[in-house]
Amino acid sequence: MKALFYRILSLLTRLLGLWFFSLIAGGIAAGYFILFPRRVAVGMRFYRALFPEKSRAYHRWCTFRQFLDFTHVFRDRLLLSDPGKITTDFDGWERLRDAMGRRGGILLMSHMGNWEVAARLLKKTLPDLKLLLYMGVKQKEQIEGLQKQTVRGSDIHIVGVDDAGGSPFDIVEGIRFLRDGGLVSLTGDRVWQTDQRTIAVRFLGEIVRLPAAPYILAMAAGSPLFVFFAVRTQKCHYRFSASPPIHVPAADRSQRESAMTRAAQQYADLLEEAVRRHPFQWHHFEPFLDL
Repeated sequence: MKALFYRILSLLTRLLGLWFFSLIAGGIAAGYFILFPRRVAVGMRFYRALFPEKSRAYHRWCTFRQFLDFTHVFRDRLLLSDPGKITTDFDGWERLRDAMGRRGGILLMSHMGNWEVAARLLKKTLPDLKLLLYMGVKQKEQIEGLQKQTVRGSDIHIVGVDDAGGSPFDIVEGIRFLRDGGLVSLTGDRVWQTDQRTIAVRFLGEIVRLPAAPYILAMAAGSPLFVFFAVRTQKCHYRFSASPPIHVPAADRSQRESAMTRAAQQYADLLEEAVRRHPFQWHHFEPFLDL
């Protein structure tokens, strides 16, 4: 039903213009804000940590702004079908280019900005790019499934990982992809299950837990990590950024945990900088600070 509604909305938007999409999407965002108090509580918890000096009313307003900003993800997806509508600039693309053909590289993404814009436009910036995306698979997903089908159509490989954490073969596939000089993308700010291996770091003055998988993969493949963000800086304009490479060296088993913790803290520090610069574009609607 959701997928059908999205298709109809997309068709009407093409006929009537983006104002129609913005009107309907704004109403949907308001409905979620009113009808899903637990999601609102997650947002307010985040903004309370980000803006501790502000009032509860301000945190609530920020949460609504976050919901509203999330609708731009779907709006900009429509614009991707119209070449030239979305423009980008890229800080650090040469770092990814240099990693290709060597030991590859791991793109450590977050729930910042728009992952689909990033994945599809990366192919235009780096035409020879070989990209594998590890993505969560939700039961009965519909609109997200449409997005993933579109990405597959862009000649990007996708490995779906369910809430059980996937299988060891998924990691083996990633290592092979890296050793062939490809780029592998994983999400760095989402823990999928309670018994998943995690790493404790400091974020917004609190202790949070991040998934250990990206750092384990980097160590196993001997490939560098690049913290990657795709944030909207103006209407229909995105800025991509890839950090300097983060290595996870470990001469022996006793050094592995400390090496992964250092790398994870580097990611957390960069993520904190990003959410402070673009506080409404962190589309993370699951509990994070209380893990």
